[in-house]
Amino acid sequence: MKIITAIVIPFMLLSHTGWLTDFNEAQKIATQKHQLIVLNFSGSDWCGPCIRLRKEIFNSEAFSSFADSNLVLINADFPRSSKNKLSDEQEKKNDALADKYNADGKFPYTLLLNDDGKIIKTWDGFPNVSPDEFVREVRSICNQYK
Repeated sequence: MKIITAIVIPFMLLSHTGWLTDFNEAQKIATQKHQLIVLNFSGSDWCGPCIRLRKEIFNSEAFSSFADSNLVLINADFPRSSKNKLSDEQEKKNDALADKYNADGKFPYTLLLNDDGKIIKTWDGFPNVSPDEFVREVRSICNQYK
């Protein structure tokens, strides 16, 4: 078992499917890997459609497996509960992203960006499609940028 763990864990660490919180880091990875960026604005502890988007689409096997090798993911979260309070530094980063990409304060609001931060596609609210349909749409756009 220790041998399997020693082999599997390094591969897991190489994967970047996790959601980042630093846009500059996301841009660097996107540039290095020639990938697009998914930027999601969420209210993780108060926004019902945001929670649904995370559970039904972003946490789906279809999205996770596609995103793992094709996208850089970043989440700009705006929790309201004091127990979920972000650091002041993270709040400033998220506010700066909102000023640039989400001035109207939409939640959830998801953007597909190139590595320069140029908006390619946006989804306002919960995309009323299945995870597979969402992935097909994103894959189609990604293929245009290869």
